[in-house]
Amino acid sequence: MASTGKFIAYYRVSTERQGRSGLGLDAQRKAVQDFLNGGDWQLIAEFTEVETGTRKRSRPQLEAALDRAKVTGATVVIAKLDRLTRSASFLLQVVESGVPVIFCDLPSIQAGPTGKFILTQMAAVAELEAGLISERTRAALQAAKARGVRLGNPNGAAHLRGRGNKAAVAALRSQAAHKAERLRKDIADIQAAGTTTARGIARELTARGIETPRGGTEWHPTMVRRVLDRLGLSLAASH
Repeated sequence: MASTGKFIAYYRVSTERQGRSGLGLDAQRKAVQDFLNGGDWQLIAEFTEVETGTRKRSRPQLEAALDRAKVTGATVVIAKLDRLTRSASFLLQVVESGVPVIFCDLPSIQAGPTGKFILTQMAAVAELEAGLISERTRAALQAAKARGVRLGNPNGAAHLRGRGNKAAVAALRSQAAHKAERLRKDIADIQAAGTTTARGIARELTARGIETPRGGTEWHPTMVRRVLDRLGLSLAASH
């Protein structure tokens, strides 16, 4: 069945490496396109969450997608349930946000009490599975340690020796450029709407709930200028 209406796509990859390489991201985009399957629909925005192991609870791009859906009347479409979360409590917060959310791998489950019940039960099973896998992993590591097996990398940081500060600086610059690139579309949208000053762009990015390069919640004009520099843009050119 062809889809109709307005949609906002939410994609999620679990590591910076996956975010840079597009690993898993192309498959999620294809799943969304296949799900929409022609018809009179409009994909008005796309949000991509790139998480690291220490920031799995932080979902600024998901919050931004839900906020955009609230003000546009759009439906948030997600490729797979497990790309959103394996936490039943987290999923419940999302489905009760007041925004229609659909999953491409569960096309028959629609919004409403029955759909919410089925989704939360599926997430509960996934959460249990993840917990059991974690327990088995810990038990296996403890058993190996008891047998005298040395855990971890015996070479430590040997693979970094001799590289010096030059490689570290290059890595930091690459990461900063990647983060800036993820903001290109939002900044373009803000400028197209008539906001072209660094202070105005900072205010809009903060209002959209988009994290700063250092993971903060409040943007400042200086941060905006640095991002524009990394993107090869300038405030003067945006007028």
